[in-house]
Amino acid sequence: MEDEMERLKTENEGIFTAPVRGAYAFRVFSKAFGNPERAVTAGLFKNDQHIISTYGHQAGGFISSSNGVSLLLEEGDKVKVNLYPVSKVAFSVSLSSSNGPHSRPRTLIYKHIFLNTGDAYNSNTGIFTAPMKGVYAFKVFSKTYGSQDDKGVSAGLFRNSQHVISTYVHQKSGFIGSSNGVSLLLEKGDKIYVILYRTFSIFDNEYHHSTFSGHLLFPM
Repeated sequence: MEDEMERLKTENEGIFTAPVRGAYAFRVFSKAFGNPERAVTAGLFKNDQHIISTYGHQAGGFISSSNGVSLLLEEGDKVKVNLYPVSKVAFSVSLSSSNGPHSRPRTLIYKHIFLNTGDAYNSNTGIFTAPMKGVYAFKVFSKTYGSQDDKGVSAGLFRNSQHVISTYVHQKSGFIGSSNGVSLLLEKGDKIYVILYRTFSIFDNEYHHSTFSGHLLFPM
């Protein structure tokens, strides 16, 4: 049986075909040399359905990622690994000036752009629009100056008007900050933005304390 399984892997150009119905264990290990604008990401598929992925990214040096899964396969099911295209969607921005408090929730417009690869972030509206279907990672960092009269800082990340995550922190004095992050499966055209909740304020200046960033992990 082991010889037969090896033959099935090699004769189908990287595709494993299940010879019998049963439970199979798979492991994927991916390695690449780091690049500031490039990640290594690959996905394992069963009959063209995405199951798991590997992902790794750093500015330099060798990077690696691994993942594994056990699957119940029917006879003839096919399992393969696809290397995703190089991710070229990423942004990192800051407010550059303080904002709030306001009498109603307000979309934060991050004006200072550190990076906007793919031009998916709009600095006039503060909105990131997904250029393709895929899994994206986002991070929000909010900072303010605490006081007894101030409620602190509270901001939420939204997808198409739907709340996803929030940052919140409060203390009586001194600078305070809060951060949060999330990975989301987005459809092409989905919109991601950050809202400052009513009566709260957020601090920023030329040192860029309050930031919003995101990048495409892999397309789908």
